[in-house]
Amino acid sequence: ESRVELIDGVIYDMASPSSVHQLMSGFIYTKLMEMIAARRGTCLPMISPIDVQLDCDDKTMVQPDVMIVCDRTKIINRCVYGAPDFIIEVLSKATGRKDAVVKLHKYMNAGVREYWIIDPCKEVLITYYFEDENFLPCVYPLTGSVPVAITGGELQIDLETVAESIRELGLLGAE
Repeated sequence: ESRVELIDGVIYDMASPSSVHQLMSGFIYTKLMEMIAARRGTCLPMISPIDVQLDCDDKTMVQPDVMIVCDRTKIINRCVYGAPDFIIEVLSKATGRKDAVVKLHKYMNAGVREYWIIDPCKEVLITYYFEDENFLPCVYPLTGSVPVAITGGELQIDLETVAESIRELGLLGAE
């Protein structure tokens, strides 16, 4: 009855997401879906809640906020079975440390190709492109567009539009 994630056999409680969290995730998912559909891409964007059996074992089951899965055989009826290609987590006070530290390492080691962390309080995006040898993060303000590296920059997320929509509600930075 409660929302949890399982990472390497450890259970983590998941609080209900805030309005900012849901709005950001929803806006980004919608933009990804529109862009991929317009290009008739084979990859599929997905949004939480959906289980991801990351290591294809019974020790890790996570629910990323937004993801892209390019290998459609990983999408089975009950979950995504294996690492998605691209994951976005929107930080909250309840999940920030887990998303920025525990999941960062887990996603990198599981084969996720690209990982984005959005911090609505600090109004920044931190990106990791794990196919690059140095694994160093890039930090962007929530302005302008940021390319999705796994697409060679073909897809870009307009963070400014996302942030402005939430800012108009007086919610950005208020997490």
